[in-house]
Amino acid sequence: MMRLHFDTALCVRAASKFSNCTKCADATEGIVRIEEQLPVFAKGTGVEASACVGACPTEAFSLSDFSVTEFFFTFLESKVRLVSRKINVPCLSVLSVEHLISLALASDEPVVLDLNDYELGTHLYQVIAERIEEANFVLSTISDKALEVNTDISETKSNIPLESDEQEDLVPDRRQFLRNTASIKGVMKQKKAFDDAVEADEMHHFEIDASMTEKIRNKHLPDKRKILFTTLKHTKKPENYEVLAEEDISFVSQKFVEESCNNCQICYRICPTGALSSDAKFSLIHFDAMLCVKCRLCHDVCEPDAIKLQPGFETKEFFDQTQRTLAAFNVRRCDECGNYFTSLEGERTCPRCTIEEEEAMFLHENAKKMKGEES
Repeated sequence: MMRLHFDTALCVRAASKFSNCTKCADATEGIVRIEEQLPVFAKGTGVEASACVGACPTEAFSLSDFSVTEFFFTFLESKVRLVSRKINVPCLSVLSVEHLISLALASDEPVVLDLNDYELGTHLYQVIAERIEEANFVLSTISDKALEVNTDISETKSNIPLESDEQEDLVPDRRQFLRNTASIKGVMKQKKAFDDAVEADEMHHFEIDASMTEKIRNKHLPDKRKILFTTLKHTKKPENYEVLAEEDISFVSQKFVEESCNNCQICYRICPTGALSSDAKFSLIHFDAMLCVKCRLCHDVCEPDAIKLQPGFETKEFFDQTQRTLAAFNVRRCDECGNYFTSLEGERTCPRCTIEEEEAMFLHENAKKMKGEES
């Protein structure tokens, strides 16, 4: 029996109490809930919550005995071009929009999605249908390929997954694939460690302990983004690029920073994938759009609300990834302590020294007043 697994360290809600991400809960209609900041679900939860696997931007959720990454390679190596829970997936909802786009781009033949087992009008059907619609919309702007939907399948006997020995032969190629795509700028080697279910509790509750803190700090680029990167590299560039409305694309974004930014550094320190970064002096804010998974964590933690989404996403980013500088700051040494700080308006002393000087002046003036009163 497949079980739902959750890696707390990969969840953006574990990185900050200010995170407002609810994609897992929204996708599963109550099966996964948010309690005390982190997702919770009943013990024994399995395939019925698979929609959260495809929804999570950082791949914090998974199903035991099934790997979407392994499925991707097995599917392409086989002659099957039908994706169905009758033959090769526990549920179509385990596939994200990125997976669907990659399958269509990497396949020489049209990929058909079997929706026969899903009841029209249900929440699950709607989740799957929306992902297919978004995937096809993005595909229409960058290629001539599209996903097909089959709602009347009479024969599936020929659609048989690869035998186990054939799957084993593919493992080295998959590992090499992930090694080749793991060197994206600003991203450390990925770590995948899924928590075992806690059988003693009625609900699976997750906590953040000291050993998990370091894992949260590490940058992690999801496998689905590495797969998309590589399929795009092997896709012919379109003659013309388009700009997609921000609300029409759920898994990537472009950003800008307003003048209210005070270079507090939290956005690029907390970004789970390294999409936001800086230089050695912390004087710049860089942004790689194709490393962004649109988890919105940087927006949630920005106190001056200075980081914003561009109203459109340029499809050129899919093929010519560009690191853009969103903001630049005057970083100088403090005249008092000698430490570097961000001088927003030409200040020559850092905020800490400024506060200390103000406190010293206050104490000095207060002492003078007290001395005057005594005399």
